[in-house]
Amino acid sequence: MIPAVRDLLGQHFLLKHLAAAELDQLARMAITRLCRPNEAVFLKGDPGNSMMAVVHGRVRICSYSSEGREVILNVINPGEVFGEIALIDGGSRTADAFAMDATELVVLSRRDFLPFLERNPQVCIKLLEVLCERLRATSAQVEDFFFLDLRSRLAKRLLAAADHAANNGAGGDPGTVRLSQHMLASMIGTSREAVNKQLRAWEEAGLIALKRGAVKIINRQRLEEIVAEEAP
Repeated sequence: MIPAVRDLLGQHFLLKHLAAAELDQLARMAITRLCRPNEAVFLKGDPGNSMMAVVHGRVRICSYSSEGREVILNVINPGEVFGEIALIDGGSRTADAFAMDATELVVLSRRDFLPFLERNPQVCIKLLEVLCERLRATSAQVEDFFFLDLRSRLAKRLLAAADHAANNGAGGDPGTVRLSQHMLASMIGTSREAVNKQLRAWEEAGLIALKRGAVKIINRQRLEEIVAEEAP
């Protein structure tokens, strides 16, 4: 089991520069966790005692209003880490995390990982880069909500999701975004009905093709133009 976990950790940009002995040390600290679809990985307010990496499957990071409305803050794909904020400061979880599919995780406990960070400051720097990237993404999400209309927010989200899948070597049909209409609505702060109406209009215009639980981008240039029309 340790060689498999070591190989997984060694592929991640946080850790790929480490020597084999250091990766072996981390692999011995790690445990694996299997989650069913829609199973809670952790909930907001839970103790932040670990950081996790997705081996396969997906995890959505989300929050809920007092009325029960879900807002999806991020989707964590294979090879990506999450839970790093609470891991560093020891505070409680700042959002909920749910497995979207049958998901396998590698879990590193705070008790084991913090001493490792002290011995490997280069990993600390990489972890700070992850935090900065998340902060920029959150700031952009807030700006989009205030400055872009629904059509532009939806186009931007589809393009970003397609780019992310391509850059991370996700399998499947190129240009296909594996997000349901409910999830897209939760990501851009609107209703599923509004998303469905816009997607249907784009499908009729030849910009996209709708699939079960997915959207295939046909005319990327036109979607980019829609975003540019509303960009501040």
